[in-house]
Amino acid sequence: MNNNHRFDYIPERIRGLGRLAFNLWWSWHPSARALFWALDLQSWHESGHNPLKMLTILPPDVLATAASDPDFLARYDAVMERFEHETESSAGPFTAEFGHLEAPIAYFSAEYGLHVTLPLYAGGLGILAGDYLKECSDLAIPVVAVGLSYSRGYVTQRIREDGSPEDVRETLDRTHNPITQLTDDNGAPLLIQVPIFDPPVYVAVWKVSVGRIPLYLLDTDIEINAPWDRAISHHLYAATPEQRLRQEIVLGMGGVRVLEVLGIRPSALHINEGHPALAVLQRMRPMIEEGISFEEALGRVRETSIFTTHTPISAGTDIFPAKLIEKYFATCCRELGIGHDVLVQMGINPKDSGAGFNMTVFALRASRYCNAVSKRHGEVARDMWAHIWPGAAPENVPIEAITNGVHLPTWIDPLKLQPLLDQYLGPDWIEHQDDPEVWKRVDDIPDEEIWRIHTDLKVRMIDYLNKRIRERWQERMMSAESAIASGALLETKVLTLGFARRFTSYKRPDLLLHDVERLRRLLLNSWHPVQIIFAGKAHPADIEGKRLIQKIYRLAQDYRTAGRIAFVEDFEQSLSSYLVRGVDIWLNNPLPPMEASGTSGMKASVNGTLNLSIMDGWWVEGYNEGNGWAFGGENVQGDRTPADAESLYRILEDRVVPLYYKLSNGGIPAGFVRMMKESIKSVAPYFSTRRMVKEYVHRFYLNAVGKSR
Repeated sequence: MNNNHRFDYIPERIRGLGRLAFNLWWSWHPSARALFWALDLQSWHESGHNPLKMLTILPPDVLATAASDPDFLARYDAVMERFEHETESSAGPFTAEFGHLEAPIAYFSAEYGLHVTLPLYAGGLGILAGDYLKECSDLAIPVVAVGLSYSRGYVTQRIREDGSPEDVRETLDRTHNPITQLTDDNGAPLLIQVPIFDPPVYVAVWKVSVGRIPLYLLDTDIEINAPWDRAISHHLYAATPEQRLRQEIVLGMGGVRVLEVLGIRPSALHINEGHPALAVLQRMRPMIEEGISFEEALGRVRETSIFTTHTPISAGTDIFPAKLIEKYFATCCRELGIGHDVLVQMGINPKDSGAGFNMTVFALRASRYCNAVSKRHGEVARDMWAHIWPGAAPENVPIEAITNGVHLPTWIDPLKLQPLLDQYLGPDWIEHQDDPEVWKRVDDIPDEEIWRIHTDLKVRMIDYLNKRIRERWQERMMSAESAIASGALLETKVLTLGFARRFTSYKRPDLLLHDVERLRRLLLNSWHPVQIIFAGKAHPADIEGKRLIQKIYRLAQDYRTAGRIAFVEDFEQSLSSYLVRGVDIWLNNPLPPMEASGTSGMKASVNGTLNLSIMDGWWVEGYNEGNGWAFGGENVQGDRTPADAESLYRILEDRVVPLYYKLSNGGIPAGFVRMMKESIKSVAPYFSTRRMVKEYVHRFYLNAVGKSR
């Protein structure tokens, strides 16, 4: 187990590298990553950018040389000093302004996208949660996070020769994961009983350090549990309703119980989507044991609970049959002093009372502070859930909007773009990243420099895709046709569109394929060609999503598209970072109003990639006519796909393609670069996690913690 990892083989002078590798702080600090590169760049690449693995494969003489190299030691000392200050000290912007809290805020989420070495996420919800933890660390906000450890991950998807996705399930090897198992006083793995299960279910607890923030992950895949119970934490989002409910009991109620055992009694609870909402019940139980009534305990917990909903459609929420709730919560209800029907009613949607126990409805009723994740989503959510507050005018439905953001140090290219911003915005721009005035200095960057860096990032992206293709080819797992379909013929000088996200029908990944002949004319234009990179996974149970992948992949294999369409398999966080930085245009065209927020477009914008997006989610707030292109804002009766496809083709043909290929005397598309600058300076200060987390603090956290005190 890697919690027993020892770094005795590292020379004492630089042994702190082991501690640094075990804290994901290194993943968003370029100087820390550069420290590992400086040891041996080849080993860094061979390890998959995993410093823990890298340290185990490095020859001893490399470490010995580094320990006596004055230049390396100077860099090492500077990084370690900053690392220790930013991880061991609670002093920071939050404490400087508000002082220390008596107890931390607990953040519960079913998934966390922190780094490719920790596959704890399926998509945007997890990436948002990971970015949130990093920002809380940067601001020194006292947060403790809780999630589940999935021993078999989410899913890896390979593409067969016929274009159909194949789900590959693998047991995860934690040997080189930055994760530590908690132990008891005797040094044995700490095992904690989850409330309400009979027979008992236990969890082991793993800890991930995210800068200052501890993330505790619960794991039921341990020998003491029966096979059915061990499987609770096998996969992210269990397939059957009963196992999904059991998973959410472990996450919510088990998570609070783990914090209790660790001596942590949170001052407030932030529930990220409905999956962990049952944490509310476990927070109430000690109060009721002390003689407080159910109503009063619920009131107290409610005043210190925050709920963020990410779902723009009621069908996207978790709903469990009332009989399942009775099966698992009969004893719990007696302990709470209520009848089973009282608990069930807390989760009943008045608009669909026969559906069952709705976790989003329960979370909305049990939380004083509720928010959607964009202004447009706020309108949709208030309309969707207004009936929970009968008689309330739409504007008085208590669901506010805090638009999502992205963690800029994670997503802005660290090798080329961040140093350029250091030069023109000032070396402390990250400390003032939510100040629009700082970003106005982007206009001072010469067009040639912006374009050169963008071109470099595009080359790096295509090189990365070719490396993946070469590895599959060497494994004899890919035909020549599939290699071409995966991007082997992509060119760096061709206008490149990117579409990368979860593949499901409402996101309409095939909108650009609506008129295939018109699309081919775009792709094959002799003077102004276009190429498209698709990437994404379909949920294992989403048959239509898998069909869409196959449809696009087969078109990519077709010789008539000349290798100008690529579908890249096994979409994950590392690939995402290459794509948002390397493509020219980021495409987003879901059926409105189905996009709650959509943070991938933000990641693209802050790197200078221009958005071509339907007017939904965050783009309603982000679009300013000079930082990208928008379509689909009008109401369309019935099937809107033909109208949206026509708008998309026209924007590409009449505006995007001509602008990209209109070169100045210096060989640079000056008009396109002007929009790239506008994209960076208009999006970065307003759609960062710095702005987002500050909003949570000022609008929710301070009030919730005040109530707690």
